[in-house]
Amino acid sequence: MPLHIGKGRDISTAIADIIDYVKNPQKTDRGKFIYGYECDTRIADAEFLLSKRQYTNVTGRSRGEDDVIAYHLRQSFKPGEVTPEEANQIGRELAQKLTKGNHAFVVCTHIDKHHVHNHIIINSTTLDCTRKFRNFWGSTWAIRRMNDKLCLEHGLSIVEDPKPSPLWNLAGK
Repeated sequence: MPLHIGKGRDISTAIADIIDYVKNPQKTDRGKFIYGYECDTRIADAEFLLSKRQYTNVTGRSRGEDDVIAYHLRQSFKPGEVTPEEANQIGRELAQKLTKGNHAFVVCTHIDKHHVHNHIIINSTTLDCTRKFRNFWGSTWAIRRMNDKLCLEHGLSIVEDPKPSPLWNLAGK
């Protein structure tokens, strides 16, 4: 799901809101299941924001009002099939494959529901601040295929006949 600023917020608030939600200590066993790639999870919102400012300085391009500030993936697993640690690891692997290591991301595993699930927030700006991740036509299905392959490699089930959805709700549920 591409994330935009939204009405009545600035970019700083928009990034902080989503990262604060996914890092919720009540959902992540007091922060036990939070992982950051190329960012400090305690200040990831500030680091994502800084990268956007650096992008403007490096490229000379200004951000448009409809600019994507980050991407939010939700990855759910069949109840009882995966531990929170394994779910978090699979989330890391998925984000790493998707970004090819070129974007900072946060993986937060929520354990507050009957099924373990991940929230993955990917910074739209590359680590070197020269490019942005671009969603592409059919990306939902490409990500689903990546996810399914990872789940099968870990001996987990997948949704055999997924129904089209506007959300990136990925793994078997």
